[in-house]
Amino acid sequence: MARIRRLEIRNFRSIKKLDWAPSAGINCLIGPGDNGKSTILDAIDLCLGARRSVGFADTDFYGLVVTEPIEITITLGGLSDELLSLEVYGEFLRGHNAATGQIEPEPRADIETALTVRLEVGADLEPSWQLYSERAKEQGLERGLAWKHRAALAPARIGNYASTHLSWSRNSVLNKLTDERPELGAELASAARDARTAFGNQAGAQLAETLQVVTRIAAGLGVPVGEAQAMLDAHAVSVSDGAIGLHSESGIPLRLLGTGSARLLMAGLQREAAQAATIALLDEVEFGLEPHRLKRLLDSMGAKATNHPLQVFMTTHSPVALRELSGGQLFIVRCEGERHVVRPAGVADEIQGILRTDPEAFLAKSILVCEGASEVGLARGLDQYGVEDHNQTSFFALGGAYVNAGGSTPDLCLEKAVVMRRLGYNVTAFIDADKAPTPALLETLAVQGVTLLTWRAGRALEDELFICMTDAAIDSLLSYAVERIGREDVAAHIRSKSEGHRTLEAIEAERAAQGVYPMATRELLGRAARVSRNGWFKSVSAYQHVGRSIVGPNLQNAEAGFVEVINRLWALNHAA
Repeated sequence: MARIRRLEIRNFRSIKKLDWAPSAGINCLIGPGDNGKSTILDAIDLCLGARRSVGFADTDFYGLVVTEPIEITITLGGLSDELLSLEVYGEFLRGHNAATGQIEPEPRADIETALTVRLEVGADLEPSWQLYSERAKEQGLERGLAWKHRAALAPARIGNYASTHLSWSRNSVLNKLTDERPELGAELASAARDARTAFGNQAGAQLAETLQVVTRIAAGLGVPVGEAQAMLDAHAVSVSDGAIGLHSESGIPLRLLGTGSARLLMAGLQREAAQAATIALLDEVEFGLEPHRLKRLLDSMGAKATNHPLQVFMTTHSPVALRELSGGQLFIVRCEGERHVVRPAGVADEIQGILRTDPEAFLAKSILVCEGASEVGLARGLDQYGVEDHNQTSFFALGGAYVNAGGSTPDLCLEKAVVMRRLGYNVTAFIDADKAPTPALLETLAVQGVTLLTWRAGRALEDELFICMTDAAIDSLLSYAVERIGREDVAAHIRSKSEGHRTLEAIEAERAAQGVYPMATRELLGRAARVSRNGWFKSVSAYQHVGRSIVGPNLQNAEAGFVEVINRLWALNHAA
């Protein structure tokens, strides 16, 4: 089965230069918008598509510089015997070294034989498709793929409009399911004149096997078709290529299916036809699909398969899609100067963990990796306070995302921050300071360029809140703690952390008598508030309330060192 082993793009739209060796299975391109993901799919489609001409414009050239030609070069492996023919393509055969990922000028017995197709467009805007090899270039040889081979290699573009593939047109996937072909003869002409149902009986007999396949695939994917029929599509007014279309059991043309249903059915048919057409392209794979049907589509494309039934190139902005895929199927597209790079996310445990808990991070520009839910909630609450009360721009609007490292140790947070930084994201790590991180990990953090945000030495978030906030703010914190977990539990935590020497009632009486919370009381409340299993505010939603309704409104009167850390948090989040 043909596979793209290397893709090279020069001067095409937003891409000045890209060199990428994709995987043999699913290649899900992710990253910020307008970063070239769809351009990569278009490049593959234009280079390998079975078309004799394409309309290009000056805007297709990088930076509108038409003097530098567009070059899209694709090297293919997994070739059929016909494509490996020495008589036909011998001078153009090259080698793909799977061990190094390199394309070599000459084929060898111990590496895969490959063919390279190049699309070139110059200032005259006329496209040229040619095979390429070093020795052919030296000899001045030129030739392209035979049309039947171009048609066989053409990728299936599963887009928003599936009518091309839901009728028996020239490049339809239906023609690749079986060897059956409809005869556009007298019966078809008569049916076009008289009644499409009359021809339905004729076409159904000729295309029985294909219709059975369509019915089976549709049923398996939950697309409401019933028994598929081949009938004349009234939309096709002439008896020509594409006049025979798929219809539902009730006679409705399947081209009228909803966008999601059409894409889902197309994906299933493409997989069924994988022996004949092995490359598929899907832009914004989630478009038109509910989460459960998106998962089914990904399954149909081989997301969970180990034998790579298709080589798929897709883009997504859906966390649902990311959760369904592994890190080995995700590729992050970034523009670095005038060069685009495509980095695999990888399958490290930290990557897989973030994919399951915070997949949105992979779709962001900047990431705040937090030690636990407390830090996530506080940051979100402060962000909400700034947006709603001070008309600031939200961290989310700037392309930011939060990652919850789980709250067990600061090292786990820093390890996740380093992993995401190596993938090219702007990363800040936010940890408590009551437990010291591993020194070597701190050095790695600095080398990788991860910004570290933490509290003063020896303090956790709860310590900072009760030591540094105003007395009025502490009143609000205590009141909210009682509201959340109950007065009895709050009192029990205070007794426990004071070894039975202090009570909630005594602290309240002290506050009423003195008008302030003494430092010793503040420190005790900080310790009591962070009881490990039943902390007063240990959740994202609780700390979001604390940040939004208590810390934000009272920050200006808080202790200066605490204010400095909060201001750094805000500045880092809003430098995206």
